Amino acid sequence: MSYDTQLPQHPAPVAAMRNGLGTAALILGIIGAVSGLIPLFFWMAGVLGLIALILGLVGRGRAKRGEANNKGMALTGALLGLAAMILSVVGAVITFTAVNDVVNEIDKAAKETAPKTPGKDSGKGGSGKGGDSSKDTPLAAGDSSVYDDDLKVTVSEATPYTPSEFAIGHTKGNKAYQVTVTIENGGKKKFDSTLTTLTARAGADGKDAEEITDEKVGEGFSGALLPGKKATATYAFDAPADAKDLSVEVSPGFAYDGSQWELKVG
Repeated sequence: MSYDTQLPQHPAPVAAMRNGLGTAALILGIIGAVSGLIPLFFWMAGVLGLIALILGLVGRGRAKRGEANNKGMALTGALLGLAAMILSVVGAVITFTAVNDVVNEIDKAAKETAPKTPGKDSGKGGSGKGGDSSKDTPLAAGDSSVYDDDLKVTVSEATPYTPSEFAIGHTKGNKAYQVTVTIENGGKKKFDSTLTTLTARAGADGKDAEEITDEKVGEGFSGALLPGKKATATYAFDAPADAKDLSVEVSPGFAYDGSQWELKVG
């Protein structure tokens, strides 16, 4: 008797599905798309979106070849990656535009608050408003300093002054001199003349000349000066008896550079 011996047949092993790329594409695509909704995170959205797009396309290719069974997930991840990249571009435009606007505003504010530079005007019919030499060379009596905003400051010659018996700032044995300062607002905005200050030096040693205050001088400027208007104030300074010149510096305010006049006395 013969017997046919048949060995048991084992089923062929089934290859494991390689779904990792599709899953990673979906996760990165979601994170990238959400990041793209915030303009400041445009860089993150761009990077994650690009990676998600690549992984999604590769994962979709695997699904077509039968190596993965999450074709829909991979395709969704790729589409989300593409959306994240588009949002990245939009966010970058919004961010850079906002930064540029802020920089422009800062530059504008800096220009408005920058010290205004004086130029030289002869004050005797001249109309010059520039000249770098005027910054280093003192003006003479009657000359005017014209600023960038067309504010014009003029200082007269120094004339002898007799302080009253109640004057403050005068030392016995010294001589007193008075100057008249005229401010003309040639600009388009009102000017606050209250912040105008004067300082003076006298003699060969250039010692500070103290300002004299009495019932006639020392009040200075006050109030706003409208466009096209001018104001005048008289100041007096105490100088050594042997002084031959009086240097007067006028600063119209914190936003202005001071201008200097060299006046002959004695």
